Amino acid sequence: MLDHTCPALTTRLPPAVCLIAVGAFALGMASYVTAGLIPLIAPAFAVSLALAAQLVTAFTLGYGLGSPLAVALLPARRQRAGLLLALAVFVAANGASALAGDFASLMLLRAVAGIASGVYLALGIAASAAVSTPGQQGKAISMIMGGMAGGTVLGVPLSLLLAQQLGWASALWLVALLGALALAGLCWKLPALPAAPAMPLCRKLALLADGQVLTILAVSLLAAIASLGMYTFIALLVAPGGAAVAPFLWAWGVGGVVGSVLVGPLADRMAAPRLTLMILLLLALSLAALPLAGAWHHYLALLPIVLWGAAGWALQVPQNQRLLAVRAKQGDVNLAIALNESALYLGSAIGAAAGGLLLLLDWPMWMLAASSAAVASAAALLQRRNLRRA
Repeated sequence: MLDHTCPALTTRLPPAVCLIAVGAFALGMASYVTAGLIPLIAPAFAVSLALAAQLVTAFTLGYGLGSPLAVALLPARRQRAGLLLALAVFVAANGASALAGDFASLMLLRAVAGIASGVYLALGIAASAAVSTPGQQGKAISMIMGGMAGGTVLGVPLSLLLAQQLGWASALWLVALLGALALAGLCWKLPALPAAPAMPLCRKLALLADGQVLTILAVSLLAAIASLGMYTFIALLVAPGGAAVAPFLWAWGVGGVVGSVLVGPLADRMAAPRLTLMILLLLALSLAALPLAGAWHHYLALLPIVLWGAAGWALQVPQNQRLLAVRAKQGDVNLAIALNESALYLGSAIGAAAGGLLLLLDWPMWMLAASSAAVASAAALLQRRNLRRA
């Protein structure tokens, strides 16, 4: 009898988890590649760079705001069909984006792709935990987050290189192709998923009255303000005056992939709230050390950047694992995970806006990094308070 295992890790995981991770890889590409395509898209549609940049906004708003509503409206007994449908819509939206005849259509399609992405990731995380044994749920979630990080680190540069040779649409065709491969595999290998209890929308929204859920969402929000918000200004911090920034971006991304994968075994052995606290402390320390290391020597900043990337991406493994534990019996865990993803996008936007304001006030860059470390420390204090209550 054949033993279908996932080769990406030394521990065995169901093949469906690997296929969900392939879809997450395509998701990571779609989330970040549009920003790199803006210089090619703007002249193709005869629009300004500022207007073309709103394609990123459309995707982000669809992901952060539209996907929780779509997850909340998903029928309780259609979890498997919902996951496959979300991925199919994602593939179709990216393929249609590559064929868009006008800018307005492209904008709408990027919003649809964003909604489908958020729905797929929320359902995919829950599905990967559902098809795995209890002792492997942390590894399963870490593989999904590792796929997302890999799409950002490896997939985006590859798709941009392809776009430079064959045009901007080729990057989106690559995203659609990878998504289609994952979809075909999941149609074959994804088993039936446990049906969630049927409940009206008002009862699903009651999870916002759950103190534990609100704490988890607040921690994710603060962590995203510190980590993703600071990432917006990484070039200004580590490469002033136009110095090469690529090594530092790669260091952050590689750290994210490594952190996402390595946190899995820890998540299966350690209580999720305690692991979250440890990761938050690492995030705060790495952000605080960043300007100090950079002042000592330019390339010494690579070490805290690797740790920063690892902590930022790894954090969502125990966070999602905790949401699964807290809301599994209530049957609204998919919505809880979707709201957690929304908190990340909202935190990224808040962090970027706050950082821009500090720069307008002529704050030095080291103060920006110190402020991010302070926000991460506040998240750690909130998590510490949550541990005392537990």
